[in-house]
Amino acid sequence: MGLKKGDIIDEHKRHPESCGLMIKVMAGGAGFEKVVCCGHELTEEDVTPAFSRGRGRKRGTLPPAVLLDEKKLHQDSCGLRVMILDGGKGFQEIRCCGHSLRLNSMKEFQYGEEQRGALPETGPAGHA
Repeated sequence: MGLKKGDIIDEHKRHPESCGLMIKVMAGGAGFEKVVCCGHELTEEDVTPAFSRGRGRKRGTLPPAVLLDEKKLHQDSCGLRVMILDGGKGFQEIRCCGHSLRLNSMKEFQYGEEQRGALPETGPAGHA
């Protein structure tokens, strides 16, 4: 079935003892397979209708509001883009289109790095 833009996956829905990872789908998602967090497999069954900031959510090295974009690493993907809303201490991976997005993939998402080197020289510096 896959996911669609706006879907929110909440780990607390079926696993209240977990770190409470919440992610929101920003784009793509047709090839979504699962999210693995705290040893649990989160699927379409964990989609919740609304964001609810509950107690007991534990944040890890994955900061809230960070975007993970499958298309940046895998051009042949459905383009799943998710935002971390809360929790995430036990985050292991997101599986989509046969690809795996993990914490060690985050270094690939440094926006603006390639743009800085691509700026052309405008000429010698002067005094204004």
